[in-house]
Amino acid sequence: MTQFKKIALMRNIKADYADLLDQLYTFLQDSGREIFPEISCRNALSDSKLKFYSYEQLKDCDLAVVVGGDGTLLNAARAFAPYQVPIVGINLGRLGFLVDISPKNMTQSLEEIFQGKYTAEKRFLLQVEVVRDGNTIAEQLALNDVIINNYLQTRMIEFITHVNDRYINHERADGILVTTPTGSTAYALSAGGPILHPSLSALALVPICPHTLNHRPLVIDASSTITIEIDPDCQTVAQVSFDGHANIELAAGDRVNIRRSDAYVKLLHPEGHEFFDILRAKLNWGKQPDSDILSYKK
Repeated sequence: MTQFKKIALMRNIKADYADLLDQLYTFLQDSGREIFPEISCRNALSDSKLKFYSYEQLKDCDLAVVVGGDGTLLNAARAFAPYQVPIVGINLGRLGFLVDISPKNMTQSLEEIFQGKYTAEKRFLLQVEVVRDGNTIAEQLALNDVIINNYLQTRMIEFITHVNDRYINHERADGILVTTPTGSTAYALSAGGPILHPSLSALALVPICPHTLNHRPLVIDASSTITIEIDPDCQTVAQVSFDGHANIELAAGDRVNIRRSDAYVKLLHPEGHEFFDILRAKLNWGKQPDSDILSYKK
């Protein structure tokens, strides 16, 4: 029985991958699959007669192939997670922790995936609710992280953090981020947070440039509910963002409620995919110093 008959195709619209997309489209077509290019592929494929689809129209596809970087895959993940459409990523970005197929091995890797030779993993998302004066003004999903920070000002914000209705602290900082294991190798890592293995049911609360230096990252169970309230007397304008998108301005007294979503994204990787291999490759772990440095003598 043929696996993945209906393939959704999307790309990063900020770069021109016309040749590669045409090559990918031809390969998928020759493999006997139905291809449904997302709107982002418009003007990038040479066939002018193609029809393009919105994410909503692609919810019944068997597989989504994402061409771009991790940011492109994050967009697809938030859209497809409620429908459990598995995703595979072709890396044309920079680091690429999530999109791990090289363009050079693109057709070979996809052929193996079509034959059932792949590693699958589930990554959970966060469900976020922004509450103002008792009313929910926004709801979003996030796969990487939820970031609350100052907005258009070089002043710290003040906020109060609760976990499962238990008071944690009252903090002054440039902000705070709540990260999943997936997002722990993104902004959270730059902010001094821990790397969480993808298999963990955990979240990390990572302060961004805290005023008090003993405010350190905190790892909690992913079943927890986190509430971050902007101090009612805070004079600095704050904002919340979800995977770096959909910024919402926060007023003093606003609350951001964060919990684990019931939705998850299913990522497919080439057979033999190993998280620690990715860390070594992307973060240069275990790289030996240059021989001339080793042989240097005062």
